[in-house]
Amino acid sequence: MDRLVHKAEQHRSILPGVEAMTLASNQHFPRHSHDQFGFGMIGFGAHRSWSAVGQVEAYAGDVIFCNPGEVHDGTPMDGKIRGWKIAYVDPWVMSGTVEEEIGGELEIVRAVAQDHVLARNIVRLFESLTQPAPDPLALEEYLVHAIECILQRHASRQPRRDNGPSPCVALALEKLDTAADETVSISELAALVGTSRFQLLRAFRRETGITPHAYLIQRRVSAARRLLAAGEPPAQAAAAVGFSDQSHMTRAFVRYLGVTPARYRAAFIK
Repeated sequence: MDRLVHKAEQHRSILPGVEAMTLASNQHFPRHSHDQFGFGMIGFGAHRSWSAVGQVEAYAGDVIFCNPGEVHDGTPMDGKIRGWKIAYVDPWVMSGTVEEEIGGELEIVRAVAQDHVLARNIVRLFESLTQPAPDPLALEEYLVHAIECILQRHASRQPRRDNGPSPCVALALEKLDTAADETVSISELAALVGTSRFQLLRAFRRETGITPHAYLIQRRVSAARRLLAAGEPPAQAAAAVGFSDQSHMTRAFVRYLGVTPARYRAAFIK
């Protein structure tokens, strides 16, 4: 087995609702989702991912995307280190920018694309972001240009509408969303929705792509992200969202986001 190599930098947050990371890693990321839109570029190496459109591969120079709540994973090709830059944009930022242009919503329709114009813009965005004193105006311009390019080439102006999860999975999701800081068992969830544990697990994984436990941990990570960005110390954030201790939260952060809670928090401390 190749030795694990993982280097991640959470860049200082300059624009409200926008985060950015640079990673070089051969870590395998399990199935997970983000609360934000994501777009970035593979700098070197190659990456394979399970996504809503099936299995995809991304190589150096390719642009990668994800929608909020879209389950995906990430595996290095041949176990080799791959490097990428990625920006995460809160839905309210994306919606506000798109509203100015088309007066509607946006959904990114592909997971990987070859787009040299957008790739160059992402490089400029990160070059500006990593300056000793980043210029907010320049950053905002690069961000708007990137969103405009995504809108024109890689998005639908009328997001797909589905019928949503089945009633039993919807009830389980609601429970996990509203009580993420509480301890819950599969037996409790099954009793709540009126099915067997086996039926619930099968339906939940089929409809969401992940297990109830993985979903719960991700909700806790998302809740902790917001507290850390607001300046909450990691230990207090871990306790507030239901992690057993700070080390448990740190393992979850690195597993799903690739960065420690302390480094994430530091990006928001002025």
